[in-house]
Amino acid sequence: MQFLDPLRFVVKNQLPLLIHYASVSFSEIFSDTSIRQLSQMLLSLIFFHISEYILAITIHGASNVTLSSLLITKHYALAMLLSLLEYLTEIILFPGLKQHWWVSNFGLIMIIVGEIIRKAAIITAGRSFTHLIKINYEEHHGLVTHGVYRLMRHPSYCGFLIWSVGTQVMLCNPVSAVAFAVVVWRFFAQRIPYEEYFLNQFFGVQYLEYAESVASGVPFVN
Repeated sequence: MQFLDPLRFVVKNQLPLLIHYASVSFSEIFSDTSIRQLSQMLLSLIFFHISEYILAITIHGASNVTLSSLLITKHYALAMLLSLLEYLTEIILFPGLKQHWWVSNFGLIMIIVGEIIRKAAIITAGRSFTHLIKINYEEHHGLVTHGVYRLMRHPSYCGFLIWSVGTQVMLCNPVSAVAFAVVVWRFFAQRIPYEEYFLNQFFGVQYLEYAESVASGVPFVN
């Protein structure tokens, strides 16, 4: 029964190590650190998406709003899943990385600030705000230049950029924090010129003068 010798060796010498490693991994995943950070992440996601949907219904009416106003796309869901995978991998292999509470708390502040800016933009714009870019002018569609729009042309984009990166800073996810910043910035860098083409069509000189005097709200995007 010589073939049993290697099996006995594994059971005797390696299995305890595997059990120990598994127990350490589970202890890190369910540690106070991970419970706090993942709970904050979950609450942030729930509040953001539900509030976007509720505001859309409040402003435009339930009959004019679809589930797309939850702002959950396949690419977005994949990005969040990958960020969770990064978090679980790093808290198992490098648990100390998640213990930088000043970084995590700064990320939480970013989430709150991003939410405030974005929701202020939506409420201020009222019926002029939509989740989809309008390519046809409507009577209720006016140029909003007061409130938070006095400070930036696209405060909702600014708010989302801060919020999305903040979720990853709060989790102390270095890879996802950089990836989110780059991807979200690039998305808005392409979206803003497209949207402003139609705004120029709708409001003409009025919008040109506004755009010349107020920044976009997204870094390095004119």
